[in-house]
Amino acid sequence: GMTPYPIHTIETAPEASQSQLRQVQEVIGRIPNLAAGMAESPTLLKSFFAVREIYAGGTLTDVEIQALSIANAAENGCDWCVAFHSAMALKAGLSEQTLKALRDGRDTGEPRLDALQRLTRAMVTRRGRVGDDVLRSFYSAGFNRGQALEVVLGVSFSVMANYAGHLVHPPLEAGLQQFAWVKG
Repeated sequence: GMTPYPIHTIETAPEASQSQLRQVQEVIGRIPNLAAGMAESPTLLKSFFAVREIYAGGTLTDVEIQALSIANAAENGCDWCVAFHSAMALKAGLSEQTLKALRDGRDTGEPRLDALQRLTRAMVTRRGRVGDDVLRSFYSAGFNRGQALEVVLGVSFSVMANYAGHLVHPPLEAGLQQFAWVKG
């Protein structure tokens, strides 16, 4: 097969990625394997974390952001990303039962999360042409038009990670093994 991507440390990463990796280590306490692989491109790495910061400062809650990330990662088949965001979702306060439904692509029984999940999955599968029915249920769940555009940002953010994941194939960290996922 193709030569695998290196999973960089701060020392082995391109110089232009090193300060970003240091910051990630300080904020998260470690460097996730996908970020360590993305470091091969300082431009992607910097873009990804700049977008992450802007996105986190928006109107979606931590739980909603994690739910959206899981839905997109599952739709795009990024197994590492599903595992990572599963761990993050539980930390953010998502229940195990809701997490399992999201990972399986089923309704969670939480109308707001389900409307969010339906919109973001439709964005991915229909290339943004989501249709009035999906939007209507999104608005009925209490979201607004600005937040529909914020989902576009979430999809874009996810695509960076999901597609990079397909190139990098990061190994699953020991702490994420319990969240291993395979596209059904």
